[in-house]
Amino acid sequence: MKAVIQRVSEASVKIEDIIKGQINNGLLVLLGIEEADTAEDSEWLCGKICRLRIFGDENGVMNLSVQESGGDILLISQFTLHASTKKGNRPSYIKAARPEVAIPLYQAFIKQLEKELGKPIQTGEFGADMKVSLVNDGPVTIIIDSKAKE
Repeated sequence: MKAVIQRVSEASVKIEDIIKGQINNGLLVLLGIEEADTAEDSEWLCGKICRLRIFGDENGVMNLSVQESGGDILLISQFTLHASTKKGNRPSYIKAARPEVAIPLYQAFIKQLEKELGKPIQTGEFGADMKVSLVNDGPVTIIIDSKAKE
């Protein structure tokens, strides 16, 4: 699994001009699921996202997690994170999981993220044409790959 994590002061997702999910301070997480991903990848990545210390403490130092700061999470599925651009100019998405693999993992990821965060999260809709808006706070953007575990 790959995640692009952005600290935001606000973020929302629209589907057909209707707001599906919206948060103020917190994290916008773009999630790409590949064929080789497992429940273990999901659990590890959820824990990492919720405990990532990228929010300012009383001294303005990035020392708090989204949990500790009381922030929210907006999760968006994005298969294009697994694009391969090695050959030619048209990206290949062969590593991205097919819906029959990705959807159950995505749904389990939502439940695990809510469990780790201790409250419900906002989401987009798997496979939908979505319009995502955000105000990146900082800017702070971090990319995590569960296969690299860096």
